[in-house]
Amino acid sequence: MTSHPQLEPKWRVSSRCNNGSCVAVAVLPNGRIAVRDTKVAGGDILQFSPEEWASFIGSIKG
Repeated sequence: MTSHPQLEPKWRVSSRCNNGSCVAVAVLPNGRIAVRDTKVAGGDILQFSPEEWASFIGSIKG
């Protein structure tokens, strides 16, 4: 299978992450939000709709 770098998610990790046990977040081409654990290479990826993600972020900021 050919890899298409433009289709690969651009994972972001907090600048406060310095011990390798972090959460990475990416916006997928379909608009969904992907979340993964950085210490589990090839592990599960959770996906959320933009509305679900906004609700989650709003709840942790409140």
